[in-house]
Amino acid sequence: MSRRIKRMNPKPRERDERKEARPFKARSAKPAGPRPGGKPGAKPPRFASERVERRVPKAEPEKVAPAESVEALLPTKVQTVKVTADENNMRVDRFLEAHFPGLSFSHIQRVVRKGELRVDGKRVDSKDRLEEGQSVRIPPLKLDTPKAPNPQSEAAQKTLAALKEMTIYEDDDVLVLNKPAGLAVQGGSGMTRHIDQMLEVMRDSKGQKPRLVHRIDRETSGCLLVAKTRFAASHLTGAFRSRSARKTYWALVPGLPKPKQGRISTFLAKEESEDDTIMRIAQHGDEGASHAITYYAVVETAGNKLTWVSLKPVTGRTHQLRAHMEHIGHPIVGDPKYFNIENWQLPGGLQNRLHLLARRIVIPHPRGGFIDATAPLPQHMQQSWNLLGLDASRFDPIENAPEE
Repeated sequence: MSRRIKRMNPKPRERDERKEARPFKARSAKPAGPRPGGKPGAKPPRFASERVERRVPKAEPEKVAPAESVEALLPTKVQTVKVTADENNMRVDRFLEAHFPGLSFSHIQRVVRKGELRVDGKRVDSKDRLEEGQSVRIPPLKLDTPKAPNPQSEAAQKTLAALKEMTIYEDDDVLVLNKPAGLAVQGGSGMTRHIDQMLEVMRDSKGQKPRLVHRIDRETSGCLLVAKTRFAASHLTGAFRSRSARKTYWALVPGLPKPKQGRISTFLAKEESEDDTIMRIAQHGDEGASHAITYYAVVETAGNKLTWVSLKPVTGRTHQLRAHMEHIGHPIVGDPKYFNIENWQLPGGLQNRLHLLARRIVIPHPRGGFIDATAPLPQHMQQSWNLLGLDASRFDPIENAPEE
């Protein structure tokens, strides 16, 4: 496309935000990092099948220590503990929780308030941040010993096996899961099984479990990033805040979006009812409204009836991609919240399930280099691709979308 896209003016505007699907000019994306064996500054390869990756062998999940060893950690006299590199910038109360998982919130506040806990000999507040190398004086503590799950139980073993089956990348700090559609990331009303709950079986000997770094919708499948250490969690969440993480989604939509490559820029606000919660298009200045930007690109069409689009969210608002595609008149096939085209019939053979995949994530690794993980099409989307004759190995033009 010949014309350049105009950058968004951050100042309040009076124009209608419904005129924001604009073409983007194809240009080389900013390199996510050098590829092993390639030239410095080269773009990362598009798909997992094309990459030669340096992967750390998958580590077996650390088993939870039995109750006896947790009891052995109880401090019965004054201790002095050095702040490690992994604990740099950690809050005082979080530091105590990390070292003594059974310590109650009220006890933490009490020992800090009374000055029994000291940092380099000085009193501190529970919200103060620690620095690597500082000495923390810890008084005798009375702990409520945590109830560690039994790693030998049949249920725990099944959960560990399920997590292993989902794993598409793992090292000592990071875990990338291929979350199946229908499995929630976090719990909700009446929900008993979700990723956050499943990670309980991976608690280490100190009672710490892997942490979610971001979230994807329950009915969306694909790449979900998990931090296995506090050190990794701090760096990865920082990468999301600074927008250093690159995420690519694939979706199937009705019709043919025009232009074929564009930028959607709106404000989104949550609208709640007794039965449901959706994101509505809002105006700048509306209560609870947040700015949201998505780039999209048509990859391939099936007779102009259905289109495979690739999506790159710049921001990370709730239901952003689903609300944005509905906003430009091409809601995602199988979306129970945002697909409302009257008299539209689902082609025969396609399942009425959300056709949205968190296809790929590229993010700086906490210890250097890049994590680059790709998730395969889920079964229901693979079936649709096969029936429509779509080639999943095609070049993804979203590669050329700007980074902001």
